[in-house]
Amino acid sequence: MKITRRQFIGGTAAVTAGAGLFGFNMLAESNFARAAGAEAGVKTFRNVCPRNCYDTCAQISYVEDGVLKKVEGDPKSTYTNGKLCLKGYNYTRRVYSPDRIKYPMKQTPRGSGNWERISWDEAMNTIAGKILDLKKRYGSTLPICMNKYSGNFGITHYGIEGTMSSIGYTTRAIGTPCWPAGIDSQTYDFGTIVNNDPEDFVNANYIILWGSNCAWTGVHSLPFITKAQERGAKVVAIDPVLTSTASKADLYIQINTSTDGALALGMARYILDHDLVDWDYVQANSIGFAEWADYVKKNITLDWAAEKTGIPKEIIIQLAHEYATAKPASIWVGYGMQRHTNGGQNVRIIDALGLMTGNIGKSGGGINYAHLETWGFNYHAMVMPAPEGSVGMAGPDGTHTDRSVNMNNFAADVQALTDPPVKMLWIAARNPVSQDPDTHDIIKMFNSMELVVTVDSFFNKTVEQSDIVLPATTHFEDWDVMASYWHHWVGVNQRAIDPMYESKSDVEIAMALSKAMNALEPGSCTYPTEGDPEEWTAREFNDGVYNMLGITDYKELLAGPRKAKFSPAAWADGKFRTPSGKFEVHSERAAQNGLPAIPIWVEEMKAPAQYPIRFMTPHPQHGIHSQFQNLDWMMAANPEPLLEIHPELAARHGIAEGDQVRVYNDLGEVTIKAHLTRTTSPDVIVSYEAWYKDSPFNVNYTVKAIPADMGKLATGMDGIAFHDNFVAIEKA
Repeated sequence: MKITRRQFIGGTAAVTAGAGLFGFNMLAESNFARAAGAEAGVKTFRNVCPRNCYDTCAQISYVEDGVLKKVEGDPKSTYTNGKLCLKGYNYTRRVYSPDRIKYPMKQTPRGSGNWERISWDEAMNTIAGKILDLKKRYGSTLPICMNKYSGNFGITHYGIEGTMSSIGYTTRAIGTPCWPAGIDSQTYDFGTIVNNDPEDFVNANYIILWGSNCAWTGVHSLPFITKAQERGAKVVAIDPVLTSTASKADLYIQINTSTDGALALGMARYILDHDLVDWDYVQANSIGFAEWADYVKKNITLDWAAEKTGIPKEIIIQLAHEYATAKPASIWVGYGMQRHTNGGQNVRIIDALGLMTGNIGKSGGGINYAHLETWGFNYHAMVMPAPEGSVGMAGPDGTHTDRSVNMNNFAADVQALTDPPVKMLWIAARNPVSQDPDTHDIIKMFNSMELVVTVDSFFNKTVEQSDIVLPATTHFEDWDVMASYWHHWVGVNQRAIDPMYESKSDVEIAMALSKAMNALEPGSCTYPTEGDPEEWTAREFNDGVYNMLGITDYKELLAGPRKAKFSPAAWADGKFRTPSGKFEVHSERAAQNGLPAIPIWVEEMKAPAQYPIRFMTPHPQHGIHSQFQNLDWMMAANPEPLLEIHPELAARHGIAEGDQVRVYNDLGEVTIKAHLTRTTSPDVIVSYEAWYKDSPFNVNYTVKAIPADMGKLATGMDGIAFHDNFVAIEKA
């Protein structure tokens, strides 16, 4: 039952990488799966991948003599269907990686690489002492700032927020860099985000994958799309880059970046002109449509849409006619599309296409973005009271609260705070030095801290800028429960192996910190100091979750994950959650927030003269943000980042295949090896964001913290226009 790196790469990676751009089998079925349970002495456990990914895969882990031997997809989830992606099959290496952080470590001085092992007692006493010192000096715990997000989406990992609440009122990085503009757009239109069950793609007659590279980022949805395609459904991919997903489509449309709304408006004009509107659905379910239709007729032409998008007029006509007549028709809106200064508005225009064609509320239809319908847990690990007498941001009614900073402008916002200043960072489930915009400013901000504590499994770029690192468990070493923001399955995650080395979960770290703080100053921390990991997970369930899943006890999930008892079609009941209860084409809330009330065209961000090239930095194939790519098995399969550049653009700059290219703007620069390809256009270069071990590669040295147009309504902060990043290039 042994697997070598060569076997792994020769099997799983070769299948996935080979599938690469033009392959079809994107999901590798493990050879081990066929032999499951065949070996005596092997125990199996149920797990769920907690990464920030559409798929949130149900997993089965195989443990022999306390050692995790293999991981495969759980066939009881009809979405995961017994298969994992390349990253999922890599989990055994992630757990036993020689690069894993094994013990609490202290770095002196910060950034020097001079690490020494310390005990948990020393780590906790040092941190507790600093928290109490800052509280005494500033009269509150506001100088302590938490930055946590999506490194682990397990529900008990909201204990990180609980850790902060239990010590008092603190400064919190809020918002999300991933999807906020799109969430707001659908909140204005529908009332919230709800997508059709992705398994429902099989019922579509027409599927538009609009800015979605699901062959890399949501691979388990592809079989359902393929089944629809085999039944005769047409699949269209719209993307500025000819992706692996686009290569599988019946029609690929390369669109000028950030002009998706112009294409949707051109389609709307055709649908109106040819009376293809589903008037019964529109009149029964929406408000403001007539106002918007009048805008489209007066302001939009197909010639304008063609010029704006770079798409021939006849293709726009074909797309509009097919989408409006091939009911049911489904659109999957990818997150990359809304990472622009007009991104949320573009999504609102696409939402209106679904309304006018009557494809909302239908099986096989929908404008599918995301959902949070299965996330109604107790958040027991998160909800902790502040110690008595805690001082925070005082409200007019005398109550106190935490202080917020924008996660998407983290460095600048933290450095702007003076009353009191931020003096300590607690980083968990995030790697801001690699993932946040303006890396130079992030490091400058870190340098202004008195103490930086990071909880992680690997010595990533954020750990390199920390004083103390605390080793985190993997999900195989902990109990938890996970839900998806895409499919409808929920699963419990069992502890399959004992925690490796001296690693602890976020809840266990919170309990250890509480012990240390209360020993130094009784009553200074409210977090419980005891609790069994399974008990912590059990307390996250409630009757609502049980009813949703059709169970009466969480232990029933040990027999397999359960699918929520939802309609496969979002909004099938026509009960939208907007103030009017209708789909709001005219949104007063949008107008009140300084946005157009109706989904009109908003100009895209233009390239400045000195930096004429758009630099796109989408999600990678071999990792999830800064996770996975650093592992030696991944490095063997994908050893270095590449810069995808059109041959015409390369020729203008004297760049040949394999040359090193300096990519720069007024913020910073990064040097990347050139790969000449016609998958991108001559005015766009592409490199996939990731953390490569022992590499200075970081696309965010050039990325500015430019806000997207929406995000505040639902997430508290606007999103970030990652793809409105403009640079110049030269041969290095």
